[in-house]
Amino acid sequence: MIFVLPGDIDDPELPSGGNVYDRRIVAGLRQLGRPVREVAVPGAWPSPGAGARALLDRELAAVPAGALVVIDGLVACGVPEVVVPHAARLRLVVLVHMPLGDETGAAAALDARERTTLHAARAVVTMSAGTARRLRRHHGLSRVHVVPPGTDPAPVSAGSELLCVASLTPHKGQDTLVEALAAVADLDWRCRLVGPLRRAPSFAARVRELIARHDLTSRVVVTGPLTGPALDRAYERAGLLVLPSRSETYGMVVAEALARGIPVLASAGAEALGRAADGSLPGILVPPGDVPALAGALRSWLTSPSLRGSLRRSARLRRGALPDWTTAARTMDRVLGELEPPPPG
Repeated sequence: MIFVLPGDIDDPELPSGGNVYDRRIVAGLRQLGRPVREVAVPGAWPSPGAGARALLDRELAAVPAGALVVIDGLVACGVPEVVVPHAARLRLVVLVHMPLGDETGAAAALDARERTTLHAARAVVTMSAGTARRLRRHHGLSRVHVVPPGTDPAPVSAGSELLCVASLTPHKGQDTLVEALAAVADLDWRCRLVGPLRRAPSFAARVRELIARHDLTSRVVVTGPLTGPALDRAYERAGLLVLPSRSETYGMVVAEALARGIPVLASAGAEALGRAADGSLPGILVPPGDVPALAGALRSWLTSPSLRGSLRRSARLRRGALPDWTTAARTMDRVLGELEPPPPG
């Protein structure tokens, strides 16, 4: 099978949950014995230039008829004029991490292009049941497969910092977080904003300006992207993960925090949050974009030892029930198996 990936899949300056998911699923499928050939296509997806569209067209044209092809939705969904003509002769699967229409400021034309691409695919896969429902309802799809991400085992954190792990982009809502932090500046806290700055440079600059305007430069640290041991150290320092997204699909960083027993304050991504074995919620949920609600939740966390204790207990209970990447790969393998022709005879 062929797995078509965005060209920045391994760029250390642009890590993302979608890229991690693609990498781990490919590795898991290979471990299960399914041969996978990767094709990484450079371009400003989902709205690439003519050269990137031509390259994708050539790559798909070179694939033998009947082959199974999985395309990351960031690559596929914005260019139906390239993807759809190949759909009839290929067993095409589109992997949607986030619907294009959920990206803040996404044009209606992109939404329509996504719909055309998804209707041409043999199968659509996404990471969360909520996103699957949205795709079925919004695009009129009859069936969308759900393959939730996995998590890796990790040591329990004993830190106390506030941590936000997300690309600095409008839909991740760091501007909302900075405004909320300014409202609790009378309390003792320190916050790290971890994530790529290049995906939306003007928004990243706006977040920095807000930090300076509220005189928080000594308390809010913008680290840029972190991966590997550096990201592990950021989680080790954390007592609460804050994810102020205006929209979210699954919330992989939520699961990564819970794997370390770190509670979560989120405005989206509740699917990854889930519930602990005793039915408790291992975090706090607030409405997206609601500065007073986010500030109130932060104040409760910072001033209530009993709340912190109960949420930590719940997060540690939830930690033991998170899915792993082997399960994710097996689920994807079953979905792909449904598209394979039956054995002869």
